[in-house]
Amino acid sequence: MTEADRVVTFDLFSALVDSRTGASRALDRLGAIRGWRPTGGEIYADWDARNKQAQRACDVWVPYEVLARAALADTYAELELEGDAADDLVEVLDTLHEWPLWPDVEETLPVLARRYRVGLLSNVDDELFLRTRAAPYVDPKLAMTSERLGVYKPDPRIYHRAQEHLGPMVHVATSARDVRGSLEAGIPVVRLRRPGHPLDPQGPRPTVEADAMAQLEDLIPDAWSRDGQRPGRTAGDD
Repeated sequence: MTEADRVVTFDLFSALVDSRTGASRALDRLGAIRGWRPTGGEIYADWDARNKQAQRACDVWVPYEVLARAALADTYAELELEGDAADDLVEVLDTLHEWPLWPDVEETLPVLARRYRVGLLSNVDDELFLRTRAAPYVDPKLAMTSERLGVYKPDPRIYHRAQEHLGPMVHVATSARDVRGSLEAGIPVVRLRRPGHPLDPQGPRPTVEADAMAQLEDLIPDAWSRDGQRPGRTAGDD
């Protein structure tokens, strides 16, 4: 198998899209209208934690928006915010096309696509993924969403099913649950460091890490070696 046959997948809402900034801006706009005291960032942090917990506990797949709606309603109750969570979720997700990519994505993904097949592995529905700014950079046939695979991260089945569809793959993960989930599922992983995404202190340590997407081209081959389990290196090492 040549490098051109191999697939490199990315997490959507941490490695490619700065979801915290995008969603916080949308919630700030709602808060300005409603007179909410918490900032959009504070609301997002609570909602994101609840959303992740709901996905972790989801044994039988249901659409992303079902879980996100319930999580947002719980956030509203916890923070004593006035508003209809169902209507507001629609407004927030309607801004997905505005959520920014991390600054190095647009330049680097096309470079990687000349060497590998670039895919996606994300806890999202197909239609929501297509709204994002990342969609034009990913081969839709290689977009492994939770809707398509019928399970959410960090369940090991999502990684195994993705590998069954794609064949040999390396996953570029940023969020703590995704890094841990990939490693525990035995999937070769490169941890792409992004602001606000520390590692899970209780989880395994990745052996291959990058500070920016430009470093991935040199580091991805390390992750292929021995399924990413041999001692790797961090960009900048000799």
